[in-house]
Amino acid sequence: MPNPIAPLLRFHAAALALLCLPAAHAGSQDPQEIIQLAEQTLLEQPNPYQGQLQVAVEPPDTGKHPACSLLQPSFSAGARLRPQMSVRIRCLAPQQWTVLVRASLSLPGFHYVANRQINPGEVISLDDLHAVESDLLRLSTGIATDPSNVVGYVATQRIPVGGSIRTSALRDPQSVMRGSHVRTEFRGNGFFITGEGQALQTGSPGSHIQVKTSSGQVITGIVIDATTIQVP
Repeated sequence: MPNPIAPLLRFHAAALALLCLPAAHAGSQDPQEIIQLAEQTLLEQPNPYQGQLQVAVEPPDTGKHPACSLLQPSFSAGARLRPQMSVRIRCLAPQQWTVLVRASLSLPGFHYVANRQINPGEVISLDDLHAVESDLLRLSTGIATDPSNVVGYVATQRIPVGGSIRTSALRDPQSVMRGSHVRTEFRGNGFFITGEGQALQTGSPGSHIQVKTSSGQVITGIVIDATTIQVP
């Protein structure tokens, strides 16, 4: 004789299985997915140096966060790369939550120090430089990491042996110096006028400086080289 209770038991078992499915599917957020997204976000940031950025992300605690189907990283726009940084990861669906992920960054490379004492006014050559292996992210702003920005430039201050080469202590050899005599050029439609004047400011090629002409008029022009100013 069929057991009348059996169909009822099977119905309850099926219903219980269906109730358990969403919970099993939801689970907790996989931390590896968060780590990969944070790492990718940091690697995509503008890198002002040559070399390969290295990122080590601290595993986040995601045990209390349900699995997310739509993750969105948030990073301060224009932020300069630093040895320690954070990325905010937001879950937009199905349930909103936010986690702050910390990371350690490094950028192996070289910076340059003086191989001898360099005095003001001296032109720097490659033989005057010594490359030092370093983490570029830990260097002070303005320390030279590219020899092309140093070789051929003129020292504006004394640099001791072993001293770091700072770009602020150099000037382009084609820079106009304040007080120097310069040639002014003005080009127009079908004509070209030249004149003479005295630079009232120091400026590198491409920069705008003021010049006092021989007639006493103050004009603004673009530095072409150490002796030439182009008046727009």
